[in-house]
Amino acid sequence: MKLTFKIIVSLTLVGLLGACSEHKPVASMATNVALSAKIVPNRKLYVSHPPRALGQWTVADIVQDYSVTTTGKLTPYFVKAKVSYPPREVTFVALKKEKKLELWARDSGEFRFIRHYNIKASSGVAGPKLRQGDKQVPEGVYRIAGLNPNSHYHLSMKINYPNKFDRFHAEQEGRTALGSDIFIHGKAVSIGCLAMGDEAIEELFVLAAQVGAENVKVVIAPHDPRVYPLKADAKTLPKWTPALYSMISREIDVLSSEDMPVKAGL
Repeated sequence: MKLTFKIIVSLTLVGLLGACSEHKPVASMATNVALSAKIVPNRKLYVSHPPRALGQWTVADIVQDYSVTTTGKLTPYFVKAKVSYPPREVTFVALKKEKKLELWARDSGEFRFIRHYNIKASSGVAGPKLRQGDKQVPEGVYRIAGLNPNSHYHLSMKINYPNKFDRFHAEQEGRTALGSDIFIHGKAVSIGCLAMGDEAIEELFVLAAQVGAENVKVVIAPHDPRVYPLKADAKTLPKWTPALYSMISREIDVLSSEDMPVKAGL
């Protein structure tokens, strides 16, 4: 038993120390079995299908396993905000300096602030992501490109970095190898991603699946522009950064015009 536990712990640490791009199903069957011994019990309740090894889970499996728990946790926040659950649209606002991720939603009418989550880990400094390996969390307005129920980081949601804005300016500057595989995921380690911890990612993942990934927007800012304006340091950041920060600020201002988080009890 002790030997088995050591093997499981070792394999888990190997996965966690990988880069954020390591969100693919595990190839080795032996590794699948070992990891599933840790992961399957985390699929706590409401499991009506046989246990599966890592790499065999579907988004539908995750929703089935977690929806009762996550809905129970989120519903009081939605009731307080007077938004139906699940909503029609969702926006995540990630604030790098504050290490907060705000959840906004609407069914009809304006977006309402629902709640915030602590970002457990991120990397880099203020400024957009420019290239592979710079360890920067991107900044901009993104969409959810896919949901991964078989992530090494419990669960993960891939954002569509680089988006059209990122690619355009990279082409203008002759930059290639922009990097990819940027995720919002569980656990508390990250290189260029937003690590939310397992409990938070369960709520966010299920919500995104229920709403539809195409109806989820992700706004990532260097800091909260409602506290003080976003300003680009001309000496260290690209000349197009002010345009990027203006776009980010507009997105957050539209959300916050009628429902500032401080009003909602943040």
